[in-house]
Amino acid sequence: MAEEPVVNATSTEEPVKESPTEEPVKESPTEEVKSHLFAIRTTGGQEKVVMRILEARARANKINIQSVLWVKDLKGYVVIEALDPSAAYGAIEGVRHIRGQLRGELEFKDIEGYLIKKSTVAQLAVDQTVEITGGPFKGMKATVTRIDHEKEEATVVLLEASYQLPVTVDANYLKISVGFGSKD
Repeated sequence: MAEEPVVNATSTEEPVKESPTEEPVKESPTEEVKSHLFAIRTTGGQEKVVMRILEARARANKINIQSVLWVKDLKGYVVIEALDPSAAYGAIEGVRHIRGQLRGELEFKDIEGYLIKKSTVAQLAVDQTVEITGGPFKGMKATVTRIDHEKEEATVVLLEASYQLPVTVDANYLKISVGFGSKD
């Protein structure tokens, strides 16, 4: 004897019957919603203010955006994530210090470098010219002689010293120098 599917008495929907050729459509909770990134031009130095205004409006459900991103290196811009261009345009309408929206969308790869911090050690190479950005040798140029990936340190020889002076420096205090002696 075949069992009948149990139907809720308050439901007006027909019970779903499975057929061998057709699988039922299941919505997974991990299904991604395609959102878009938009660059918003702001008054210079007011990026943080604009971000806070948009954030407050989003929390009050006055606008339909997913996130707002402000990056120190992108002076005069904030990035908003919205489901479609009209939602992005509606979000910035009437907000003080906003000067406009760049045409088109940003690709994730355009802002990925600002979001994901790459290890400085991974970017270094032996015989590469670097500038020391912190510590007692700040501002001096040096050549990398050895790299310790585990400790995130590099041994460098100062170029401006009168004799070869090897110094071990935290890799976060090194910036790759473009110019004389670099392998770029």
